[in-house]
Amino acid sequence: MNALADQLGYSEFYTARKFKAISGMVFRDYLRRRKLAFALKEVRDSEKGILEIALDYGFSSHEAFTRAFKNLYGITPSDYRRHPVPVILRTKINPFDRYFFGQGEIGMVKSSEALKIYFVTIPAHQFLYVENKESNGYWDFWQKQNQIPGQDQATICGLLDSIKGKLDDEGGSEANSGGGQIMAYRNDPSGRLCDWGFPRTECYGVRLPNEYQGEIPTGMQLTEIPEGEYLVFEHGPFDYEQENRSVEEKVEKAMADFDFKDTGYGYDTTTPGRLIYFYFNPERCWKYIRPVRKFSD
Repeated sequence: MNALADQLGYSEFYTARKFKAISGMVFRDYLRRRKLAFALKEVRDSEKGILEIALDYGFSSHEAFTRAFKNLYGITPSDYRRHPVPVILRTKINPFDRYFFGQGEIGMVKSSEALKIYFVTIPAHQFLYVENKESNGYWDFWQKQNQIPGQDQATICGLLDSIKGKLDDEGGSEANSGGGQIMAYRNDPSGRLCDWGFPRTECYGVRLPNEYQGEIPTGMQLTEIPEGEYLVFEHGPFDYEQENRSVEEKVEKAMADFDFKDTGYGYDTTTPGRLIYFYFNPERCWKYIRPVRKFSD
């Protein structure tokens, strides 16, 4: 806490008080949970010994690490390594978001990254997700989910973060470094009529290998997605606070204006169960992957 206070230019007392006011927990507990979350991923994915992991994350002994791990996750590190069940990882706090509070962009910075548009065939896989038939957009999705006990953003994202083998998990030691979580929109005749003019149900989850047979957390669904053809609209890295809205408008316009002439394809908005994938990671990309189908002449 002293190092954090020095970096922010506040007293340690003031920093500790403001941290608790914003996050709802004392800094010491947040730091312990964050260390345990990263340690859990190493238990799950690495071949390091439990003691080595314990020492790497500041625990004095195998016993101290095991006790803290079990108190938080309800399972010992050794048992979790043998059987990595879904658990809720608490690794990140987002106390303020300009777009969530309706404040929009700041500044005049505009991304110079070109928008790439290309067709792709995606192999068969599975999708583990929660859905909301009433929501309209990402922010509204989580506002509505946060009203459902056990279905709030922190719980769902924490559970998904612990799932092993996610296809889009780019790894890394930081909490938000390509954890594989994505928004999706499912073709659904009984779903909500969206702004794009067809009924869909909004979902949030992770793509998994076709052979995945792990546990399905309470409230989530696992569905098989057959091999299919898609059209991708991909924008490169951008400054979230300064140009999120601009990038959104650019991609939306590209999708609306795309000319399928001479391709033989069109958007598939009618086949039940097909998914539109939405990847949102400002440090990497803004990307829609939309299902298409070939039309007969």
